[in-house]
Amino acid sequence: MSQNVSAFVKYRVIKRRVGEAKPYAVDESEHNCFLIEGMNAMWNLICGTASETQFNSANAHIGVGDGTTAESESQTGLQGTNKYYKGMASGYPKGPADAGDKKAVFRSVFGATEANFAWNEVTVANGNSDAAKNMLRIVASKGTKSSGEEWTAEVEVQFQNPA
Repeated sequence: MSQNVSAFVKYRVIKRRVGEAKPYAVDESEHNCFLIEGMNAMWNLICGTASETQFNSANAHIGVGDGTTAESESQTGLQGTNKYYKGMASGYPKGPADAGDKKAVFRSVFGATEANFAWNEVTVANGNSDAAKNMLRIVASKGTKSSGEEWTAEVEVQFQNPA
């Protein structure tokens, strides 16, 4: 009997109006589409077999876009016309020591003038553009961000053994 390790990705958007502490909405969904380029980058980092940019606080970015093309592991970034890559919030990404066993959490805060368009797709990349290695791509409509709003995108990646 074949049993495989699986990956679980939780994508959360916390929506606030500028100047308000309490969010007016939190939108969360679950996915699992890793991109080949991202999986290869992770293996290269684990094995130390190639020069690879880390997905760390200096390099990791969450990218959001308006693309609606279905996820495919062969994609190499966001597919939409409008896209915006934002660096990590202070203290992110969090690895197992802070996020819990078997997981990492990436978080970026998009200010009032950033990424004001329909949020239909998200990625985690080791740079600030589609030219970077994108770990994953998720297609999920989270609404349209407007000027005067601050949205926080959080992507939690967890590996799981079969039950």
